[in-house]
Amino acid sequence: MKENDIRQLEPKALWKNFYSLTQVPRPSHKKEEIGAFLENFGKSLGLETLRDEIGNVLIRKPATPGMEDRKAVVLQAHMDMVPQKNSNVKHDFKTDPIDAYVDGDWVTAHDTTLGADNGIGLATAMTIIQSTDIPHPAVEMFITVDEETGMFGAFGLQPNFLKGDILMNLDSEDEGELYVGCAGGIDADIEFRYKEVKVPEGDVALKVSLTGLKGGHSGVDINLQRANANKLMFRFLKDAVADEEARLASIDGGSLRNAIPREAFAVITVPAEGVDDMVEYVQECEDIFIEEYKGVEDKISFTVEQVDLPSGLIPEEVQDDLINGVIACPNGVERFIPELPTVVETSNNLAIIKSDGNAIILRSLIRSSVESRKEELASMVQSVFSLAGAKIELVGGYPGWKPNLDSPILKVMSKVYEDKYGKTPKVMIIHAGLECGILGTHYPKMDMISFGPTIRFPHSPDEKVNIATVQKFWDYLLATLENIPTK
Repeated sequence: MKENDIRQLEPKALWKNFYSLTQVPRPSHKKEEIGAFLENFGKSLGLETLRDEIGNVLIRKPATPGMEDRKAVVLQAHMDMVPQKNSNVKHDFKTDPIDAYVDGDWVTAHDTTLGADNGIGLATAMTIIQSTDIPHPAVEMFITVDEETGMFGAFGLQPNFLKGDILMNLDSEDEGELYVGCAGGIDADIEFRYKEVKVPEGDVALKVSLTGLKGGHSGVDINLQRANANKLMFRFLKDAVADEEARLASIDGGSLRNAIPREAFAVITVPAEGVDDMVEYVQECEDIFIEEYKGVEDKISFTVEQVDLPSGLIPEEVQDDLINGVIACPNGVERFIPELPTVVETSNNLAIIKSDGNAIILRSLIRSSVESRKEELASMVQSVFSLAGAKIELVGGYPGWKPNLDSPILKVMSKVYEDKYGKTPKVMIIHAGLECGILGTHYPKMDMISFGPTIRFPHSPDEKVNIATVQKFWDYLLATLENIPTK
């Protein structure tokens, strides 16, 4: 084995399961292969294994001897991962394995997302299910589909599918923190329709590329004030159109609703005599962006190159409405929780802007732990693009998870952590969406908590998981399972 082979890490059984997951393509909406893999995994152990109509997988394992009188536990994770890569990398998430490796204290991947979100949680549940020497109550390994693109597995859960009393969501990303609440969210789907118009005679086509941004998870990392590639690109386009006679032919920014956009590309045309001025202006914008994001972004690249003339342009009135709408659209943190001033309450991620010659599609993900604030911000986004003449729909809304500070499992896990590590874990509310809010609507009496190892930069090619915290997370889970209260 190579020194950086993740299968050599401890706990070996967990890391071997995680490695096996890196070999199975599992981007969102590609659930058949990973679903069959998990179904075969359960059946190979001789355990009751179910797969519902939507694709969720459930594996039941009886309590170990002496633990039969304890409350049953659901170990819950999701099977899909966010498929993000840098534009210069050849990788097909639908067919290619993830190239994971050890990098110092971390495990990461070469130029793609790692899938530790939520592969580590999934591998952990698999390891409990296949174990022969770990004391535990009756457990259910419940793995949902398509969490990252709308929590469809959680929404599609049927009544009485789960039998457990306590649900442990293994999808949080800071060791030493116990999550008891999360934000809800809603998508804004925006569309500008158009028919292309001719390129003015004498114009030259230029491709402008904004790359090198960090991006990240639009819930976990939104408070880091990272640059949004779409907002920066349209800031440039507004002045390019107004001052340099530029016209917009196409736009391609961002790729996933829940990832802060890291890259954006635009094809524009300018009069031939204005090419040199445009090249200078692109350089000027790069310098401005680098200066503004000093200490936050360290690899911003804004470049321009001449390309073949496009078949047509976005009509000027649509172009102007689009630019004004994007510039005016709220983005980033809108409000922090007053009682917890470091925790984001409400935010928006202007995630995707793409044109195809007939339409420009934009997608924005609005989050808030306060339902009325979520509705208010959604209404603001709706108003901005309605004024810009676009069609806008608010879709895919999901509820937040209301904290229960009297949760019995919270008290158990707080005591176990304090006894084991000599300090109290932090009790947290996360701005990202967790499936607990939706699952709680199906099972309102189920006691729920979320925890996990330390993962950094999920939903970006910089994603990495801290090795030492995986061991600690594992040890903590085993100690908790031994201390599950009686029925």
